[in-house]
Amino acid sequence: MTRTMTAFRPADQTSRTRARWRPGVYWTATALVVGECAIGGAMDLLRMPPFYPVMIELGYPSYLATIMGTAKIAAAVVLSAPHLPRLKEWAYAGVMINLLGAIASTIAVHQPTGSLIAPFAFAGLTLSSWALRPPSRRL
Repeated sequence: MTRTMTAFRPADQTSRTRARWRPGVYWTATALVVGECAIGGAMDLLRMPPFYPVMIELGYPSYLATIMGTAKIAAAVVLSAPHLPRLKEWAYAGVMINLLGAIASTIAVHQPTGSLIAPFAFAGLTLSSWALRPPSRRL
C-alpha cells in the first residue's frame, strides 16, 4: 500500500486552517446578529412593519415593542463593543431568549411554517457567534 501525501495532514496544518476560517465566520455571524438587533430594535421602537403588526397579532401589548426595541439596541451596542465579556454573555442570552420566544409564539398561534425561517436562522447565527467568539471576548 502506498500512502499519498494528500491523505496525510499534520495536526498543526489542521489547526492553522481552523484558525484561518474561525475569525471570518465569527465576525460575519456577529455582524449579522448586530445588524438584526439594531435594525429590529429601531423598527420596534418606531412600531414599523413587519415586526409591530406581528406582535399585536400574536396578542402582545403594544408597550412590549418599546421594551424589546430598547433591549435589542442595547444588545447590538454591547456585542459590537470591545471587551465587556460579562455583558456580552447577557446580550447573547437576551437575543436567544427573544428569538426562542418568537419561535414559540409563532408555533403557539399556528402561524405558517415559513414564518419560522427567520427566527431559526438568526438563532443559529447568534449561537454561531457565541460559540466562535475569540478568547478575548470570553469570560
